[in-house]
Amino acid sequence: MILKKYRNALPQLRDARLLTDGGLETTLIFQDGIDLPLFAAFHALRSIEGRRALRRYYVCYARMARAQKTGLILDSPTWRASRDWGDQLDYSAADVAAANREAVAMLFEVREDYQADHPFIISGNIGPRGDGYSADTMMTAAEAEEYHATQIATLDEAGVDMISAITMTHAGEAAGIAQACAKRAVPLALSFTVETDGHLPSGQPLGDAIDEVDADPAHRPSYYMINCAHPDHFRSILDTGADWTQRIRGLRANASRLSHAELDEAEHLDDGNPTELGQDYANLLTLLPNLRVFGGCCGTDHRHVRSIGEACLQAKAA
Repeated sequence: MILKKYRNALPQLRDARLLTDGGLETTLIFQDGIDLPLFAAFHALRSIEGRRALRRYYVCYARMARAQKTGLILDSPTWRASRDWGDQLDYSAADVAAANREAVAMLFEVREDYQADHPFIISGNIGPRGDGYSADTMMTAAEAEEYHATQIATLDEAGVDMISAITMTHAGEAAGIAQACAKRAVPLALSFTVETDGHLPSGQPLGDAIDEVDADPAHRPSYYMINCAHPDHFRSILDTGADWTQRIRGLRANASRLSHAELDEAEHLDDGNPTELGQDYANLLTLLPNLRVFGGCCGTDHRHVRSIGEACLQAKAA
């Protein structure tokens, strides 16, 4: 095990194109039958069955990356392993910290067993304080920094190469996370989610949110991503040639074209069409010339990510 192996040399900041995983929570729930209260994947670590399902999940993507001769970002199952979510699940602060450490340790084991000629990057995944589908918990940057600093510190001390903050709903929380990561010199991939109109759940345009977080040069994330939305929801806002689009290096789209509100009400998983989604990604390469990280979000699994990789990894950078 080599801790922080890629901390100062993330290949996706250069020309390397890497895969990451798909919809972890929807895969565990709908394919593996694992109970995830509050959609908290880290809770699966509490059972032998859950730990086995998590390892199978990551090994599947590790094998896929090897088959496609590319690198992989292993994102920890800690999207909801923070204080407020832990409180709702009756986890003590020590329990939450232990879950973050155990999740990262599992990824080191997968990297040790499956990395070959291409980099496997360990990323500590954090999510919003509130609902990832709505801006129901609005925070200032200072409030967000205070809240997220504990989990970021725990993941950093566990040895991650970087932090991925995904499904961000408003700029204040995103800016606070960026500040907390900058103070620990941890590279940050900051991912916003958008509604069907391409705006954040807070109503702010995506480009404005990126510009707002980037306004403080001392705390700028390493790059941005978009997640938990179908390409149809944001394609039109990218066709501008605006400078902020150059900052987007990763994409984790939903399989479904449904809105967040519709997904919340859905009783069955909408896994879309994997081949079609791969082509949707490929069509975005000209609009997002710096796109380097390719994965999925809700409803996606190894089929979707395999199709995305086949469509995008060998394509020439714009």
